Amino acid sequence: MIYWIRRHAGGVALTTVLAVCALLLGHNLWKYYVDAPWTRDGRVTADVVRIAPEISGTISAVHVIENQFVHEGDVLFQISPERFQLAVEAAQADLDSALEAMKLDISTAERNTKLEQKGSLSAEAAERSQREAAAARAEARSAEVALDVAKLNLKRTAVRAPVDGYVTNLHLRKGDYAVAGDATVTLVDAGSFRVTGYFRETQLARIKPGDPVRIGLMGVSGELQGHVESFGRGIANSNAASDDLGLPLVEPVFSWVRLAQRIPVRITIDGVPSGVELAAGMTASVSVVTR
Repeated sequence: MIYWIRRHAGGVALTTVLAVCALLLGHNLWKYYVDAPWTRDGRVTADVVRIAPEISGTISAVHVIENQFVHEGDVLFQISPERFQLAVEAAQADLDSALEAMKLDISTAERNTKLEQKGSLSAEAAERSQREAAAARAEARSAEVALDVAKLNLKRTAVRAPVDGYVTNLHLRKGDYAVAGDATVTLVDAGSFRVTGYFRETQLARIKPGDPVRIGLMGVSGELQGHVESFGRGIANSNAASDDLGLPLVEPVFSWVRLAQRIPVRITIDGVPSGVELAAGMTASVSVVTR
């Protein structure tokens, strides 16, 4: 026996070393894949702005194309302005008429006040003229507001981009009828790109706001750098739904295998390498560098 051990000592030692290495490797892999705060369930997300005109009318021109980058203030499309220009002219005429009527009523009130002081006119008549002058002032002010509204509507015929972003899913064409309040153009806010990583709830204890993050995008070589911004504070609960009577809809079957829920973690991208184009919905792998 001793002779066999001496003869095979090298092989036994090698086997022992390999077994220990395998155990250590398995332990580290287990900690990395199970306990370490990383996930392949990540998505590039961005804020989406749905742009709706504030007035209704026929579209006379579309100034953008699909996937075009636009700056804040750029004209996206134009609604035919003729009707609104006529409305401005009509409001201006109403204001001019109201101002002339106001001048006449004020002049009449001033004359009647003098006559009332001389005793040539009753106090009631003088008071009536004063009230008519005050009403004329209010009508003139109302006409001024109507003119301002007409000018504002004319200005709103040019629908502009509220943020820097990318036009997406554009189906707008010249001749379409735009309805006030109905979204017609969609912009992806260029300054809002971020990554949302969905981590198991058992991993959250090791993640802190401000922790550096390595981000890998599918189809992109190299890594992006970022940091943890915040945690999601709620996810949907199927047992919280109610039926028609307002009673809770509780799942009739309870699984004895308790799976950890995935919680969204918002990650700020610190920098995008040159040549990398981000798009909302891209798949990302996220690894948090714990401190």
